[in-house]
Amino acid sequence: MPVLNSRLNPQSPEFKANAEAMAAKLAEVRALEEKVRANSAAKKERFEERGQLLPRERVARLLDRDAPFIEIAPLAGLKMHDDDGDRGAAGGGMVTGIGVVCGKRCVVSASDSAIKGGTVAPMGLKKSLRAQEIALENKLPMIHLVESGGANLLYQAEIFVDGGRGFANQARLSAAGIPQIAVVHGSSTAGGAYLPGLSDYVVLVRGKSRIFLAGPPLVKAAIGEDAGEEELGGADLHGEVTGLGEYVAEDDAQALAYAREIMDKLNWDAATPPGGGEAPAYPADELMGVVPADDRTPYDVKDVIARIVDASDFLEFKARYGSETVCGHARIGGQLVGILGNNGPIQPEGSTKAGQFIQLCDQSDTPLIFLQNTTGYMVGTRAEAEGAIKHGSKMIQAVANARVPKITIVLGGSYGAGNYGMCGRGFDPRFIFAWPSARTAVMGGAQAAKVMEIITRAKNERAGQETDEEGLKAMSDMIKASLEEQSHALFATARLWDDGIVDPRDTRALLIECLNICAEAGRRVLKPNAFGVARL
Repeated sequence: MPVLNSRLNPQSPEFKANAEAMAAKLAEVRALEEKVRANSAAKKERFEERGQLLPRERVARLLDRDAPFIEIAPLAGLKMHDDDGDRGAAGGGMVTGIGVVCGKRCVVSASDSAIKGGTVAPMGLKKSLRAQEIALENKLPMIHLVESGGANLLYQAEIFVDGGRGFANQARLSAAGIPQIAVVHGSSTAGGAYLPGLSDYVVLVRGKSRIFLAGPPLVKAAIGEDAGEEELGGADLHGEVTGLGEYVAEDDAQALAYAREIMDKLNWDAATPPGGGEAPAYPADELMGVVPADDRTPYDVKDVIARIVDASDFLEFKARYGSETVCGHARIGGQLVGILGNNGPIQPEGSTKAGQFIQLCDQSDTPLIFLQNTTGYMVGTRAEAEGAIKHGSKMIQAVANARVPKITIVLGGSYGAGNYGMCGRGFDPRFIFAWPSARTAVMGGAQAAKVMEIITRAKNERAGQETDEEGLKAMSDMIKASLEEQSHALFATARLWDDGIVDPRDTRALLIECLNICAEAGRRVLKPNAFGVARL
């Protein structure tokens, strides 16, 4: 078997320094995620006084114990809008992920009503749309745990129009034959009233659910009618009069039990058990020291591959041709995959090799794994003469049009068009996650500063002006600092350029789960109809 022979030395000072740097970056990510959880948990006493479970407690009650749960975009909106990354850390105002309920895999989206009443900010909307995209693409039932004050009106101009896309997606999910369950724990009003209205099954909580298009103050102002919240949209009204709700529970716990019962009674295939495949020949812990602390230092992506594929068995494709681009076949968790990785910029030869390899995997229905660490496509007179644009375009065409599932892990650099050719977010990978060492930008800060310096000097020369060296240095320093911040893994994950930042040691387990999700979707046969299930 072509077992990879890794030369990584875990005892070397370089490895230890790399591992310490990675651990520090990971600790920063985990600390920020903990601030979101702590912000929500701080309202526990208030929820208990109301006889309610906290949002994350609801999610935990819903999910099967000890089953995998992939949380999606836990740091959505970090340091954007009113998320300050500290006491105001919100995670997009919701908890979203892929889990297992009564043995069946599904997407869960829970309003985090313990943070600003679960109101939706722009990145929270983007996070909810991403959850729907995952459900549709992977043919997964969707469970909404609803308690929200609706759109954050401070940002209504960034939410209102695209907010309608969420309701359109619900209609399309139902029409595709994908069930949706809404558990209304509290308020779901105004535009949010359509969320349960467009769901296939609705569970209400007596004395807590509030579903109406306009609350008492707006009804009074609009038509002069005095009406209470229960009268306008309580659980009794919707359970006994309107028929909006199918099930009425006495409290959160019973409502979640109803949701589990509904999932249990759905004729849906069971989730594939995690695991499978022979373990790699090298321990996962060593992934912490693969990526150099200095992101300008190269490393061998095959050291990563050796620690994530079954038995470290990797059949490299065209190993001696375009060697900066690594392609090959392997198994992960027993599933066949094609892997593409980077050991430098993408040369024209690497583009042709990658383009051919992607088409071969598409031909054999083999999922593709992209391990990104590239400065982009090679530039310069030689590269241009060798057809960098023409061949790079072939690779990009292959990535864009491949019909097999594509999963991307951003290990290090994801610069320029290399982000595109290696299946960045814009090319719709089924899933995309990042390591704490990830860097995503049009180019590095130093390169951008140098480009602007050259352009400025040339402009001044043409105008017959002397260059202000101090001003030029200040501009260069500002550009470097700006791109350094904007290329950071935390900046990217806040904007959902990825689905979350992962511990490198969890990469294999994560890939196995994602591959299982994709394989299940490929086997699953839906029963679509023209317009979705109408609530009659």
